[in-house]
Amino acid sequence: MVLINMLISAISQGLLYAPMALGVFVTFKILKTPDLTVDGSFVVGMTVCAAVTIAGYPVLALFAALAAGAIAGLCTALLQTRLKIEPILCGILVATGLYTVNYAVLGGQSNLYLQRQVMNAAGYPVNQAADTVYKSFGQLLNPLGGQWKNTNTQVMLLTLGIVLVLVVLLGIFFFTRPGMAIRGTGDNEEMVRSSSINADLTRTAGIMLANALVAFSGGLLCQQQRYADLNCGSGMLVMGLASVIIGQVLGGNRGLIVGLISAAGGSILYRIVLQLAYSIDLPSYSVKLLSTLIVIVALGVPLLKKHGFKLPGGKKA
Repeated sequence: MVLINMLISAISQGLLYAPMALGVFVTFKILKTPDLTVDGSFVVGMTVCAAVTIAGYPVLALFAALAAGAIAGLCTALLQTRLKIEPILCGILVATGLYTVNYAVLGGQSNLYLQRQVMNAAGYPVNQAADTVYKSFGQLLNPLGGQWKNTNTQVMLLTLGIVLVLVVLLGIFFFTRPGMAIRGTGDNEEMVRSSSINADLTRTAGIMLANALVAFSGGLLCQQQRYADLNCGSGMLVMGLASVIIGQVLGGNRGLIVGLISAAGGSILYRIVLQLAYSIDLPSYSVKLLSTLIVIVALGVPLLKKHGFKLPGGKKA
């Protein structure tokens, strides 16, 4: 039972980060553009979602996170397309600037809990937990009893539904005319320009879409853990890359739809690996090193396959 609960917890966490992995997939695999805005746009999704959730609109808060991420992506794209600044530098500049924006949204503090002040029967102000989409969904499942009352199970089921909808919508979008233009821009920008398509516009749309997904993931995590933290974005890019690369190693290059599914699946597998690391009492401060090692190993697997796992002496491993 302990193992099952641990697995459910890992899957639910992986699904929460799956939209971020999808966003990283859009920039790195479709647009083939290094975008370091991820660490900033993830947090801006959290902070905006927290502010709107506390105001009493949990569903609207997730859409607000999407919009905030898209605006962050627009800033990065404009630096790339209008000022012709290197993509890596654009991401660093926007992510750095977003730190101040996020700090302001949180009211000048490093974290913000999803609670608001209300007046009790005696007329004194007390803190009350704000409603979230996960709280509302849990209220629907609690009467069923058993495993359905488990918080991780509720988070897993609702987030799984959300991620499936995202994958389907993205799969449909990238086979529409605008979506094909974004894919074409990543494959061969010069050919797209010669076809009288505004490549700057399609690149901007792709980067906005990617960062909207990343911010949406931050919004989901905010409502699940019931607080927003200014430092939650640290290492998000490496985590997203690890998810995409793990998914690619397992799913291979079998087309766009498989790539989207593999990116989301890679996020789940990544969290399972981390959960196993925690189960053997690995220090919490070693998570970033473990994430880096996972990326390195995943990147090295295709090369090993290409060379038939041969050792320096010429023998196969």
